[in-house]
Amino acid sequence: MKPRLPGYRSLIGKYRISLSDDCFHCGLCVELCPYGVFERREGFNHVTAPNSSLCEGPDCSTGPYHCATKCPVDAIRIEMDPQWKTLGDFRWTPDLIVSTWHQAETGEAPNGNREYKIGSSGGGFDRFDFAIEESAPVSSTEVKSVDTSISLNCRGEGPSIEIPVPWYGAGMSFGSVSLPTMLSRAMSAKAWNTFTSTGEGGYPDELIPYKDHVITQIATGLFGVREETIRRTRIIEFKYAQGAKPGLGGHLLGDKNTPGVAKKREAVPWTSLFSPFPFHSVYSVEDHKKHIDWVKIINPDALISVKVSTPSDVDMVAVGSYYAGANIINLDGGYGGTGAAPEIAKKNIAMPIEYAITKVHQFLLEEGIRDEVVLMASGGIRTSYDIAKSIALGADGVIIGTSELVALGCVRCGNCERGRGCPRGIATTDAALDQLIDADWGAQRIINLYAAWQNQLRMLLHQLGMKSVKELKGRTDLLRYIDEY
Repeated sequence: MKPRLPGYRSLIGKYRISLSDDCFHCGLCVELCPYGVFERREGFNHVTAPNSSLCEGPDCSTGPYHCATKCPVDAIRIEMDPQWKTLGDFRWTPDLIVSTWHQAETGEAPNGNREYKIGSSGGGFDRFDFAIEESAPVSSTEVKSVDTSISLNCRGEGPSIEIPVPWYGAGMSFGSVSLPTMLSRAMSAKAWNTFTSTGEGGYPDELIPYKDHVITQIATGLFGVREETIRRTRIIEFKYAQGAKPGLGGHLLGDKNTPGVAKKREAVPWTSLFSPFPFHSVYSVEDHKKHIDWVKIINPDALISVKVSTPSDVDMVAVGSYYAGANIINLDGGYGGTGAAPEIAKKNIAMPIEYAITKVHQFLLEEGIRDEVVLMASGGIRTSYDIAKSIALGADGVIIGTSELVALGCVRCGNCERGRGCPRGIATTDAALDQLIDADWGAQRIINLYAAWQNQLRMLLHQLGMKSVKELKGRTDLLRYIDEY
Protein backbone atom coordinates (compact mmCIF):
# COMPACT_ATOMS: atom_id res chain seq x y z
CA MET A 1 0.00 0.00 0.00
CA LYS A 2 1.32 3.44 -0.99
CA PRO A 3 -0.33 6.83 -0.41
CA ARG A 4 -1.82 8.34 -3.58
CA LEU A 5 -2.92 11.96 -3.46
CA PRO A 6 -6.01 13.13 -5.36
CA GLY A 7 -5.52 14.18 -8.96
CA TYR A 8 -6.89 17.70 -8.39
CA ARG A 9 -5.48 20.68 -6.55
CA SER A 10 -8.79 21.97 -5.28
CA LEU A 11 -10.10 19.43 -2.79
CA ILE A 12 -13.69 19.38 -1.64
CA GLY A 13 -14.16 19.67 2.10
CA LYS A 14 -17.18 19.66 4.36
CA TYR A 15 -16.27 23.01 5.88
CA ARG A 16 -14.95 26.29 4.55
CA ILE A 17 -12.39 28.07 6.72
CA SER A 18 -11.58 31.74 6.26
CA LEU A 19 -9.36 34.30 7.98
CA SER A 20 -10.62 37.85 8.40
CA ASP A 21 -8.48 40.97 7.99
CA ASP A 22 -8.11 41.06 11.79
CA CYS A 23 -5.67 38.14 11.62
CA PHE A 24 -2.14 39.32 12.53
CA HIS A 25 -0.56 35.92 11.75
CA CYS A 26 0.49 35.04 15.27
CA GLY A 27 0.61 31.35 14.28
CA LEU A 28 -1.39 30.04 17.25
CA CYS A 29 -3.78 28.23 14.91
CA VAL A 30 -0.83 26.48 13.26
CA GLU A 31 0.29 25.18 16.64
CA LEU A 32 -3.21 24.19 17.78
CA CYS A 33 -4.68 22.40 14.76
CA PRO A 34 -3.83 18.66 14.76
CA TYR A 35 -5.20 18.19 11.22
CA GLY A 36 -2.85 20.57 9.39
CA VAL A 37 -5.52 23.04 8.26
CA PHE A 38 -3.20 25.99 8.94
CA GLU A 39 0.41 26.29 7.83
CA ARG A 40 3.21 28.80 8.10
CA ARG A 41 5.78 28.11 5.42
CA GLU A 42 9.45 28.32 6.22
CA GLY A 43 10.86 31.75 5.49
CA PHE A 44 7.46 33.48 5.63
CA ASN A 45 5.86 35.31 8.54
CA HIS A 46 2.23 34.91 7.49
CA VAL A 47 -0.16 31.98 7.81
CA THR A 48 -1.09 30.57 4.41
CA ALA A 49 -4.67 30.21 3.19
CA PRO A 50 -6.35 27.46 5.26
CA ASN A 51 -6.66 23.99 3.70
CA SER A 52 -10.37 23.66 4.34
CA SER A 53 -10.58 20.07 3.08
CA LEU A 54 -8.69 18.88 6.19
CA CYS A 55 -10.99 20.53 8.72
CA GLU A 56 -13.10 18.29 10.96
CA GLY A 57 -15.44 21.12 11.96
CA PRO A 58 -17.47 20.59 15.14
CA ASP A 59 -15.40 17.57 16.14
CA CYS A 60 -12.87 19.74 17.91
CA SER A 61 -15.22 22.46 19.17
CA THR A 62 -15.05 21.14 22.73
CA GLY A 63 -11.37 20.24 22.59
CA PRO A 64 -8.33 22.17 23.73
CA TYR A 65 -7.27 22.95 20.18
CA HIS A 66 -10.41 24.54 18.68
CA CYS A 67 -8.94 27.28 16.52
CA ALA A 68 -12.01 29.55 16.30
CA THR A 69 -12.44 29.91 20.07
CA LYS A 70 -8.72 30.15 20.82
CA CYS A 71 -7.91 32.83 18.24
CA PRO A 72 -7.00 36.00 20.18
CA VAL A 73 -8.71 38.32 17.66
CA ASP A 74 -11.64 36.09 16.62
CA ALA A 75 -10.36 36.06 13.03
CA ILE A 76 -11.27 32.45 12.10
CA ARG A 77 -14.62 31.55 10.56
CA ILE A 78 -15.84 27.94 10.11
CA GLU A 79 -18.96 27.30 8.03
CA MET A 80 -20.42 24.56 5.87
CA ASP A 81 -19.03 24.65 2.33
CA PRO A 82 -21.94 25.28 -0.10
CA GLN A 83 -20.19 23.07 -2.67
CA TRP A 84 -20.41 20.14 -0.27
CA LYS A 85 -24.20 20.13 -0.42
CA THR A 86 -24.18 19.78 -4.23
CA LEU A 87 -22.03 16.63 -4.16
CA GLY A 88 -23.57 13.20 -4.72
CA ASP A 89 -27.07 12.10 -3.81
CA PHE A 90 -28.93 10.31 -1.02
CA ARG A 91 -27.27 6.97 -1.73
CA TRP A 92 -23.82 8.39 -2.42
CA THR A 93 -23.75 11.19 0.11
CA PRO A 94 -20.96 13.78 0.22
CA ASP A 95 -19.59 11.99 3.29
CA LEU A 96 -19.46 8.64 1.49
CA ILE A 97 -17.79 10.11 -1.60
CA VAL A 98 -15.11 12.02 0.30
CA SER A 99 -14.49 9.16 2.75
CA THR A 100 -13.99 6.83 -0.24
CA TRP A 101 -11.46 9.30 -1.65
CA HIS A 102 -9.71 9.32 1.72
CA GLN A 103 -9.52 5.53 1.81
CA ALA A 104 -8.20 5.47 -1.76
CA GLU A 105 -5.56 7.99 -0.79
CA THR A 106 -4.40 6.44 2.48
CA GLY A 107 -5.67 2.85 2.71
CA GLU A 108 -7.30 3.69 6.04
CA ALA A 109 -10.76 4.57 7.31
CA PRO A 110 -11.27 8.32 7.80
CA ASN A 111 -11.06 9.89 11.23
CA GLY A 112 -13.43 12.50 12.55
CA ASN A 113 -17.09 13.01 11.78
CA ARG A 114 -17.31 11.81 8.17
CA GLU A 115 -19.74 8.93 7.72
CA TYR A 116 -18.15 6.09 5.74
CA LYS A 117 -20.48 3.17 6.53
CA ILE A 118 -23.93 4.15 5.24
CA GLY A 119 -25.72 6.75 3.10
CA SER A 120 -28.96 8.66 3.65
CA SER A 121 -31.33 6.88 1.29
CA GLY A 122 -33.66 5.79 4.09
CA GLY A 123 -33.83 2.26 2.68
CA GLY A 124 -31.82 -0.74 1.53
CA PHE A 125 -28.42 -1.20 3.13
CA ASP A 126 -28.86 2.14 4.90
CA ARG A 127 -31.77 0.78 6.92
CA PHE A 128 -30.05 -2.05 8.78
CA ASP A 129 -26.80 -2.70 10.58
CA PHE A 130 -24.99 -5.31 12.67
CA ALA A 131 -25.94 -5.87 16.29
CA ILE A 132 -22.53 -5.68 17.93
CA GLU A 133 -21.94 -5.38 21.64
CA GLU A 134 -19.15 -3.16 22.89
CA SER A 135 -16.02 -5.25 23.30
CA ALA A 136 -12.58 -4.83 24.81
CA PRO A 137 -9.76 -3.50 22.60
CA VAL A 138 -8.15 -6.13 20.39
CA SER A 139 -4.63 -6.51 19.07
CA SER A 140 -3.86 -5.94 15.41
CA THR A 141 -2.47 -9.49 15.23
CA GLU A 142 -5.85 -10.95 16.17
CA VAL A 143 -7.64 -8.87 13.56
CA LYS A 144 -5.15 -9.65 10.78
CA SER A 145 -5.59 -13.39 11.37
CA VAL A 146 -9.25 -13.23 10.26
CA ASP A 147 -9.63 -14.98 6.89
CA THR A 148 -11.40 -12.92 4.19
CA SER A 149 -10.86 -15.32 1.26
CA ILE A 150 -13.57 -17.11 -0.73
CA SER A 151 -13.57 -19.81 -3.40
CA LEU A 152 -15.13 -19.12 -6.80
CA ASN A 153 -15.78 -22.78 -7.63
CA CYS A 154 -17.80 -25.03 -5.34
CA ARG A 155 -19.03 -27.62 -7.84
CA GLY A 156 -16.38 -30.25 -7.12
CA GLU A 157 -15.08 -30.23 -10.68
CA GLY A 158 -13.08 -27.80 -12.75
CA PRO A 159 -10.32 -25.44 -11.68
CA SER A 160 -10.04 -24.21 -8.11
CA ILE A 161 -9.85 -20.41 -7.91
CA GLU A 162 -9.65 -18.59 -4.59
CA ILE A 163 -9.51 -14.84 -4.09
CA PRO A 164 -8.17 -13.20 -0.89
CA VAL A 165 -11.12 -10.84 -0.46
CA PRO A 166 -14.83 -11.52 -1.04
CA TRP A 167 -15.16 -9.21 -4.03
CA TYR A 168 -13.96 -8.54 -7.55
CA GLY A 169 -14.51 -5.86 -10.20
CA ALA A 170 -17.71 -5.54 -12.24
CA GLY A 171 -17.94 -5.34 -16.00
CA MET A 172 -17.28 -1.85 -17.39
CA SER A 173 -16.86 -1.88 -21.12
CA PHE A 174 -14.36 -0.13 -23.34
CA GLY A 175 -16.45 2.76 -24.60
CA SER A 176 -18.41 3.29 -21.43
CA VAL A 177 -15.17 3.95 -19.50
CA SER A 178 -11.73 5.05 -20.65
CA LEU A 179 -8.84 2.69 -21.33
CA PRO A 180 -6.78 4.14 -18.41
CA THR A 181 -9.75 3.36 -16.14
CA MET A 182 -9.83 -0.24 -17.39
CA LEU A 183 -6.08 -0.55 -16.91
CA SER A 184 -6.28 0.85 -13.37
CA ARG A 185 -8.86 -1.77 -12.48
CA ALA A 186 -6.92 -4.64 -14.12
CA MET A 187 -3.65 -3.64 -12.44
CA SER A 188 -5.29 -3.46 -9.02
CA ALA A 189 -6.98 -6.84 -9.60
CA LYS A 190 -3.59 -8.38 -10.32
CA ALA A 191 -2.05 -6.75 -7.24
CA TRP A 192 -4.81 -8.20 -5.05
CA ASN A 193 -4.97 -11.54 -6.90
CA THR A 194 -8.64 -11.03 -7.66
CA PHE A 195 -10.50 -10.19 -10.90
CA THR A 196 -12.09 -7.47 -12.98
CA SER A 197 -14.41 -7.86 -15.97
CA THR A 198 -14.01 -6.49 -19.48
CA GLY A 199 -17.67 -5.60 -19.77
CA GLU A 200 -19.34 -5.95 -23.16
CA GLY A 201 -17.06 -3.67 -25.19
CA GLY A 202 -14.44 -6.23 -26.18
CA TYR A 203 -11.01 -7.05 -24.81
CA PRO A 204 -8.42 -4.27 -25.42
CA ASP A 205 -4.93 -5.61 -26.12
CA GLU A 206 -3.55 -3.43 -23.33
CA LEU A 207 -5.26 -5.76 -20.82
CA ILE A 208 -3.48 -8.89 -22.06
CA PRO A 209 -0.59 -8.61 -19.51
CA TYR A 210 -3.27 -8.95 -16.80
CA LYS A 211 -5.23 -11.76 -18.49
CA ASP A 212 -5.11 -14.08 -15.46
CA HIS A 213 -7.13 -11.48 -13.57
CA VAL A 214 -9.48 -10.31 -16.33
CA ILE A 215 -12.92 -11.87 -16.87
CA THR A 216 -14.12 -12.04 -20.48
CA GLN A 217 -17.74 -10.93 -20.68
CA ILE A 218 -20.08 -12.17 -23.38
CA ALA A 219 -23.12 -9.91 -23.62
CA THR A 220 -26.07 -9.83 -25.98
CA GLY A 221 -24.37 -7.56 -28.53
CA LEU A 222 -21.40 -9.95 -28.80
CA PHE A 223 -19.14 -6.91 -29.31
CA GLY A 224 -15.52 -7.97 -29.68
CA VAL A 225 -16.21 -11.57 -28.64
CA ARG A 226 -13.67 -13.85 -30.30
CA GLU A 227 -12.30 -17.31 -29.63
CA GLU A 228 -8.94 -15.91 -28.54
CA THR A 229 -10.53 -13.72 -25.84
CA ILE A 230 -12.52 -16.70 -24.58
CA ARG A 231 -9.42 -18.91 -24.50
CA ARG A 232 -7.20 -16.48 -22.60
CA THR A 233 -9.44 -16.04 -19.56
CA ARG A 234 -9.95 -18.04 -16.35
CA ILE A 235 -13.57 -16.88 -15.94
CA ILE A 236 -16.15 -16.35 -18.68
CA GLU A 237 -19.11 -14.15 -17.80
CA PHE A 238 -22.43 -14.28 -19.64
CA LYS A 239 -24.36 -11.05 -19.14
CA TYR A 240 -28.04 -11.79 -19.64
CA ALA A 241 -29.29 -8.61 -17.98
CA GLN A 242 -28.09 -5.61 -16.00
CA GLY A 243 -29.89 -4.62 -12.82
CA ALA A 244 -29.68 -0.90 -13.58
CA LYS A 245 -31.65 -1.36 -16.81
CA PRO A 246 -33.28 -4.81 -17.00
CA GLY A 247 -35.24 -5.46 -20.15
CA LEU A 248 -33.59 -2.52 -21.92
CA GLY A 249 -30.28 -3.94 -23.14
CA GLY A 250 -27.27 -1.67 -23.61
CA HIS A 251 -26.75 1.59 -25.51
CA LEU A 252 -23.48 3.34 -26.34
CA LEU A 253 -24.10 6.76 -27.87
CA GLY A 254 -22.35 7.64 -31.11
CA ASP A 255 -20.25 10.40 -29.51
CA LYS A 256 -18.37 7.80 -27.45
CA ASN A 257 -17.98 5.28 -30.27
CA THR A 258 -14.60 6.58 -31.43
CA PRO A 259 -12.59 4.77 -34.14
CA GLY A 260 -10.62 2.96 -31.41
CA VAL A 261 -13.77 1.79 -29.67
CA ALA A 262 -15.43 0.86 -32.97
CA LYS A 263 -12.42 -1.22 -34.01
CA LYS A 264 -12.49 -3.19 -30.79
CA ARG A 265 -16.26 -3.67 -31.04
CA GLU A 266 -16.04 -4.47 -34.78
CA ALA A 267 -18.51 -1.69 -35.54
CA VAL A 268 -18.81 1.54 -37.55
CA PRO A 269 -17.31 4.63 -35.79
CA TRP A 270 -19.55 7.44 -34.53
CA THR A 271 -22.72 5.33 -34.67
CA SER A 272 -24.84 4.42 -31.66
CA LEU A 273 -24.40 0.79 -30.63
CA PHE A 274 -27.18 -1.26 -29.08
CA SER A 275 -27.06 -4.51 -27.17
CA PRO A 276 -30.44 -6.22 -27.54
CA PHE A 277 -32.45 -7.74 -24.75
CA PRO A 278 -32.27 -10.68 -24.41
CA PHE A 279 -29.88 -13.08 -26.18
CA HIS A 280 -32.15 -14.00 -29.05
CA SER A 281 -30.65 -17.48 -28.99
CA VAL A 282 -31.63 -18.13 -25.36
CA TYR A 283 -35.25 -18.62 -24.30
CA SER A 284 -34.93 -21.62 -21.99
CA VAL A 285 -32.60 -23.38 -19.59
CA GLU A 286 -31.75 -25.78 -22.43
CA ASP A 287 -30.70 -22.84 -24.64
CA HIS A 288 -28.73 -21.44 -21.70
CA LYS A 289 -26.88 -24.75 -21.35
CA LYS A 290 -26.01 -24.71 -25.06
CA HIS A 291 -24.36 -21.31 -24.54
CA ILE A 292 -22.28 -22.61 -21.67
CA ASP A 293 -21.40 -25.80 -23.56
CA TRP A 294 -20.25 -23.65 -26.49
CA VAL A 295 -17.68 -21.69 -24.48
CA LYS A 296 -16.63 -24.77 -22.49
CA ILE A 297 -15.64 -26.43 -25.77
CA ILE A 298 -13.47 -23.40 -26.58
CA ASN A 299 -12.06 -23.08 -23.05
CA PRO A 300 -12.78 -26.17 -20.91
CA ASP A 301 -10.68 -24.82 -18.03
CA ALA A 302 -12.68 -21.64 -17.46
CA LEU A 303 -15.25 -21.08 -14.72
CA ILE A 304 -18.65 -19.83 -15.89
CA SER A 305 -20.33 -16.80 -14.35
CA VAL A 306 -23.89 -15.79 -15.21
CA LYS A 307 -24.98 -12.19 -14.63
CA VAL A 308 -28.72 -11.65 -14.28
CA SER A 309 -30.94 -8.85 -13.03
CA THR A 310 -33.43 -9.37 -10.22
CA PRO A 311 -36.96 -10.06 -11.52
CA SER A 312 -39.55 -11.53 -9.18
CA ASP A 313 -38.65 -15.07 -10.28
CA VAL A 314 -34.91 -14.57 -9.91
CA ASP A 315 -34.74 -17.63 -7.65
CA MET A 316 -35.91 -19.84 -10.51
CA VAL A 317 -33.44 -18.15 -12.85
CA ALA A 318 -30.61 -18.94 -10.41
CA VAL A 319 -31.56 -22.61 -10.18
CA GLY A 320 -31.78 -22.82 -13.96
CA SER A 321 -28.29 -21.35 -14.29
CA TYR A 322 -26.94 -23.91 -11.84
CA TYR A 323 -28.39 -26.82 -13.84
CA ALA A 324 -27.07 -25.25 -17.04
CA GLY A 325 -23.57 -25.55 -15.57
CA ALA A 326 -22.75 -22.14 -14.05
CA ASN A 327 -20.19 -21.87 -11.27
CA ILE A 328 -20.99 -18.28 -10.29
CA ILE A 329 -24.37 -16.56 -10.26
CA ASN A 330 -24.16 -12.76 -10.22
CA LEU A 331 -27.34 -11.12 -8.95
CA ASP A 332 -27.28 -7.53 -10.20
CA GLY A 333 -29.60 -5.15 -8.34
CA GLY A 334 -31.02 -1.88 -9.48
CA TYR A 335 -28.65 0.70 -8.02
CA GLY A 336 -25.49 -0.12 -9.92
CA GLY A 337 -24.36 1.15 -13.30
CA THR A 338 -22.82 4.46 -14.25
CA GLY A 339 -24.74 7.68 -14.77
CA ALA A 340 -25.69 6.33 -18.20
CA ALA A 341 -28.39 4.07 -16.75
CA PRO A 342 -31.88 5.66 -16.87
CA GLU A 343 -33.12 6.71 -13.43
CA ILE A 344 -36.62 5.39 -14.13
CA ALA A 345 -35.16 1.93 -14.76
CA LYS A 346 -32.84 1.96 -11.74
CA LYS A 347 -35.62 2.90 -9.36
CA ASN A 348 -38.65 1.05 -10.69
CA ILE A 349 -37.85 -2.22 -12.46
CA ALA A 350 -35.37 -4.54 -10.72
CA MET A 351 -35.87 -5.98 -7.26
CA PRO A 352 -33.61 -4.31 -4.66
CA ILE A 353 -30.50 -6.42 -4.24
CA GLU A 354 -30.98 -6.94 -0.50
CA TYR A 355 -34.30 -8.73 -1.21
CA ALA A 356 -32.94 -10.75 -4.12
CA ILE A 357 -29.96 -12.12 -2.17
CA THR A 358 -32.10 -13.57 0.60
CA LYS A 359 -34.72 -14.90 -1.83
CA VAL A 360 -32.16 -16.77 -3.95
CA HIS A 361 -30.07 -17.95 -0.98
CA GLN A 362 -33.11 -19.51 0.72
CA PHE A 363 -34.37 -21.14 -2.49
CA LEU A 364 -30.97 -22.69 -3.24
CA LEU A 365 -30.89 -24.04 0.33
CA GLU A 366 -34.32 -25.61 -0.14
CA GLU A 367 -33.16 -27.16 -3.42
CA GLY A 368 -30.12 -28.65 -1.66
CA ILE A 369 -27.59 -27.02 -4.00
CA ARG A 370 -26.54 -23.90 -2.09
CA ASP A 371 -23.07 -25.28 -1.30
CA GLU A 372 -22.41 -25.94 -4.99
CA VAL A 373 -23.10 -22.40 -6.17
CA VAL A 374 -21.08 -19.21 -5.64
CA LEU A 375 -23.59 -16.38 -5.21
CA MET A 376 -22.18 -12.92 -5.91
CA ALA A 377 -24.19 -9.72 -5.42
CA SER A 378 -23.78 -6.40 -7.22
CA GLY A 379 -25.72 -3.23 -7.86
CA GLY A 380 -25.23 -0.50 -5.29
CA ILE A 381 -22.47 -1.99 -3.10
CA ARG A 382 -20.64 1.09 -1.80
CA THR A 383 -18.68 0.20 1.34
CA SER A 384 -17.10 -2.65 3.29
CA TYR A 385 -20.23 -2.63 5.45
CA ASP A 386 -22.46 -3.11 2.39
CA ILE A 387 -20.22 -6.05 1.51
CA ALA A 388 -20.63 -7.57 4.97
CA LYS A 389 -24.40 -7.03 4.92
CA SER A 390 -24.67 -8.72 1.52
CA ILE A 391 -22.84 -11.76 2.85
CA ALA A 392 -24.95 -11.85 6.02
CA LEU A 393 -28.06 -11.87 3.80
CA GLY A 394 -26.78 -14.96 1.99
CA ALA A 395 -24.23 -14.03 -0.68
CA ASP A 396 -20.74 -15.53 -0.84
CA GLY A 397 -19.27 -12.23 -1.96
CA VAL A 398 -19.92 -9.12 -4.03
CA ILE A 399 -18.92 -7.46 -7.29
CA ILE A 400 -17.74 -3.85 -7.17
CA GLY A 401 -18.15 -1.13 -9.79
CA THR A 402 -19.06 2.43 -8.83
CA SER A 403 -16.90 2.44 -5.68
CA GLU A 404 -13.80 1.90 -7.81
CA LEU A 405 -14.77 4.85 -10.00
CA VAL A 406 -15.29 7.02 -6.92
CA ALA A 407 -11.80 5.99 -5.79
CA LEU A 408 -10.55 7.43 -9.11
CA GLY A 409 -12.21 10.77 -8.41
CA CYS A 410 -15.83 10.34 -9.58
CA VAL A 411 -18.15 13.00 -8.12
CA ARG A 412 -21.38 11.28 -9.27
CA CYS A 413 -22.26 14.12 -11.64
CA GLY A 414 -24.09 11.75 -14.02
CA ASN A 415 -22.41 13.08 -17.16
CA CYS A 416 -21.17 9.65 -18.28
CA GLU A 417 -23.06 9.51 -21.58
CA ARG A 418 -23.26 13.16 -22.58
CA GLY A 419 -20.98 14.69 -25.19
CA ARG A 420 -17.35 13.94 -24.43
CA GLY A 421 -18.31 12.10 -21.24
CA CYS A 422 -16.74 12.34 -17.80
CA PRO A 423 -14.86 15.59 -17.13
CA ARG A 424 -12.53 13.65 -14.81
CA GLY A 425 -11.38 11.19 -17.45
CA ILE A 426 -13.16 8.13 -16.04
CA ALA A 427 -16.25 7.44 -18.18
CA THR A 428 -15.02 8.94 -21.44
CA THR A 429 -13.43 7.96 -24.74
CA ASP A 430 -12.25 11.47 -25.53
CA ALA A 431 -8.53 11.36 -26.34
CA ALA A 432 -7.80 14.47 -24.26
CA LEU A 433 -9.98 13.69 -21.26
CA ASP A 434 -8.76 10.13 -20.76
CA GLN A 435 -5.26 11.50 -20.22
CA LEU A 436 -6.50 12.85 -16.88
CA ILE A 437 -6.23 9.32 -15.45
CA ASP A 438 -2.77 7.81 -15.02
CA ALA A 439 -3.17 4.03 -14.81
CA ASP A 440 -0.46 3.50 -12.18
CA TRP A 441 -1.97 6.23 -10.00
CA GLY A 442 -5.47 4.86 -10.48
CA ALA A 443 -4.43 1.29 -9.71
CA GLN A 444 -2.83 2.33 -6.43
CA ARG A 445 -5.95 4.25 -5.43
CA ILE A 446 -8.08 1.12 -5.90
CA ILE A 447 -5.45 -1.01 -4.14
CA ASN A 448 -5.59 1.35 -1.16
CA LEU A 449 -9.40 1.27 -1.07
CA TYR A 450 -9.33 -2.53 -1.02
CA ALA A 451 -6.82 -2.47 1.85
CA ALA A 452 -9.05 -0.17 3.90
CA TRP A 453 -12.07 -2.38 3.21
CA GLN A 454 -10.27 -5.57 4.16
CA ASN A 455 -9.16 -4.05 7.47
CA GLN A 456 -12.72 -2.90 8.26
CA LEU A 457 -14.18 -6.28 7.29
CA ARG A 458 -11.67 -8.13 9.46
CA MET A 459 -12.45 -5.89 12.42
CA LEU A 460 -16.18 -6.41 11.99
CA LEU A 461 -15.81 -10.19 11.73
CA HIS A 462 -13.60 -10.21 14.82
CA GLN A 463 -16.21 -8.21 16.75
CA LEU A 464 -18.78 -10.82 15.69
CA GLY A 465 -16.54 -13.58 17.04
CA MET A 466 -15.70 -15.03 13.61
CA LYS A 467 -12.42 -16.31 12.21
CA SER A 468 -13.51 -16.35 8.57
CA VAL A 469 -15.84 -14.39 6.31
CA LYS A 470 -17.38 -17.72 5.29
CA GLU A 471 -18.96 -17.93 8.76
CA LEU A 472 -20.95 -14.77 8.04
CA LYS A 473 -22.89 -16.20 5.07
CA GLY A 474 -26.62 -16.20 5.70
CA ARG A 475 -26.37 -14.92 9.27
CA THR A 476 -29.38 -12.62 9.13
CA ASP A 477 -29.75 -13.08 12.89
CA LEU A 478 -26.79 -10.73 13.33
CA LEU A 479 -28.56 -7.84 11.60
CA ARG A 480 -30.74 -5.20 13.24
CA TYR A 481 -33.21 -2.72 11.81
CA ILE A 482 -32.37 0.97 12.13
CA ASP A 483 -35.37 3.01 13.34
CA GLU A 484 -33.84 6.46 13.35
CA TYR A 485 -35.36 7.60 10.03
